[in-house]
Amino acid sequence: MIYVFLAPGFEEIEAVAVVDILRRAHLQVMTVGVPDRVVRGSHGMVIAADLTAEEAGTDGLEMVILPGGMPGTLNLEHSQTVRAMIRFCAENNKKICAICAAPSVLGHMGLLRGKKATCFPGFENELEGAEFVRTPVCRDGDLITANGPGSAIPFALEIVAELCGKAQADALRAGMQC
Repeated sequence: MIYVFLAPGFEEIEAVAVVDILRRAHLQVMTVGVPDRVVRGSHGMVIAADLTAEEAGTDGLEMVILPGGMPGTLNLEHSQTVRAMIRFCAENNKKICAICAAPSVLGHMGLLRGKKATCFPGFENELEGAEFVRTPVCRDGDLITANGPGSAIPFALEIVAELCGKAQADALRAGMQC
């Protein structure tokens, strides 16, 4: 199971594009509203999540994905459920993905120490302990980060490559004409 957390003020492109591409790859993805099922994004789009944070559990959890956006990133960081799911993944060698401002959550939790990571410009100092790289998408072990909305599709395709292999990611890329 893959959870994509949606908190008020999330960046819509970073959530919707990623969920769409992962579902095209036939991955089991659930959106998780923090704290409610219906969540308004940073540009006014309203999404009905599959689950609420209270309904989410760790059974079968293999990855968490944090879209950025403001104040969505701050709202994710303030959620004890989100932080617990991130900690579960870190402690159990599960995958953690974050885009835009959201890698800052991982930095504040101490999960980027000794790792390479990228983020939205201006958040570099929030990647505590990381080696910042200026690339749209960065993979380091079980961690995948990306720098912003324009990188949502490459970010999602990197996740597909990690979980399903490069051939599946390349097939999706070709089918979507990107």
